[in-house]
Amino acid sequence: MISGMKLIIRGVATALAVTGALAAPTSLAAAEVVSEDREAMARLVDPAATVEKLADGMKFIEGPVWTGTGADGRLIFSDIPANELKAWSPSGGLTVFRTPSNHTNGNTLDREGRLVSAEHSARRISRTATDGTVTTVVERIDGKRFNSPNDVVVKSDGTLWFTDPPYGLPKDQKRELDGNHVFRHDPASGKTTVVSSRHDMPNGLAFSPDESRLYVADSGRPRNILVYDVRADGTLSEGRVFAEIDKGGPDGIRVDAEGNVWSSAGDGVQVFAPSGARLGRILCPESPANLAFGGPDGKWLFMTSRTGLYRVPVKIGATGRPGAAPAADGK
Repeated sequence: MISGMKLIIRGVATALAVTGALAAPTSLAAAEVVSEDREAMARLVDPAATVEKLADGMKFIEGPVWTGTGADGRLIFSDIPANELKAWSPSGGLTVFRTPSNHTNGNTLDREGRLVSAEHSARRISRTATDGTVTTVVERIDGKRFNSPNDVVVKSDGTLWFTDPPYGLPKDQKRELDGNHVFRHDPASGKTTVVSSRHDMPNGLAFSPDESRLYVADSGRPRNILVYDVRADGTLSEGRVFAEIDKGGPDGIRVDAEGNVWSSAGDGVQVFAPSGARLGRILCPESPANLAFGGPDGKWLFMTSRTGLYRVPVKIGATGRPGAAPAADGK
C-alpha cells in the first residue's frame, strides 16, 4: 500500500492517500509549500503544486531521462531487476522500450540526442543510435573491465563522465579494478581516465549549468554529495563536501538552470542552493532512487521511486537542449 505523498518544510504538510496500480495520472496532494528558505523554495515549486502518480507495479526503477520534443517527448527509465528499459509518455502511458537491457541503471543523452546508458551486467557504457542499434562506447580501462557502471553524464565537449560502484556486478563475475572510481571517457581520443577515487560508493553525478562544477553523490559512507571544480584539461580539483543528506543517502542528483541541486534521499527529494544550504524537500511515499527534469517545457520533475513513477511541476527546469527521441525496441 502507498500511504501518500507530501511536500513539507518545517513540518507543515498536506497529504492524501493513494493505493493500487494506476492507468492514468492521479493527483496525490495539493501541497502547501513551506521551506527552510520559504522564499527560495517558493520560486522552485508552486505552493499549489499537485503531485501525480503516473505508474506503479515495477520492481526497482532508476535512470530517468526525458527524450524528444513537444508532443513527441517521453521519459525513458530503467527497471533494473526486470532487465528492461521502460518509457512513459502523456499520450501512450507506460510501455517497454527495450528488453533485455543488460540491467541498465543510469541513462542520459549525448550531444546528438542519442541515449547513453550505464549497463550493470554488461559492465559497460553503451549508446543507442537513432535506428535502435546499441553499441559499446567503453567497457575497459587499461584492459580491465569496469565493476558495474551506475550513472553517466555527457559534457558539452562530448566527453562522458560516469561512476562505477559494484552494486550491479554479476554474482558469477569478479572485480578487476582496485576501487570504485569516477571516470572520464573521451570518445574522440578513446582515452579513459580516473578523475576521482575518494568516494566509497560513487553514484549519481551532475554538472553545474556552466560545467565549472561536478557534483557526485556517495551512497556509501558517509552518504553525502561532494563537489569538484572542473579544470580546463578535464581533471578535477581535490573536491569538498557540498551537502549532507540527513535521511537515508543520496542516489540520483540533478541540477536546475539556476544551479540548485536536487537529490534523492531516504525521505524524498532534498533541494540545495548552489551554496549547499538546504532549501526544502519533497517527501515521497516511496524513497526515490533517481529523478529527472522533463516534459514539453522541461518543468516537470519526474521521480523513479522504487516501484512507482511520480511527477511534480516545478518553476525552474534543467539546462541544456531537448534531445531527439531514440528509436524504440533497439537491437
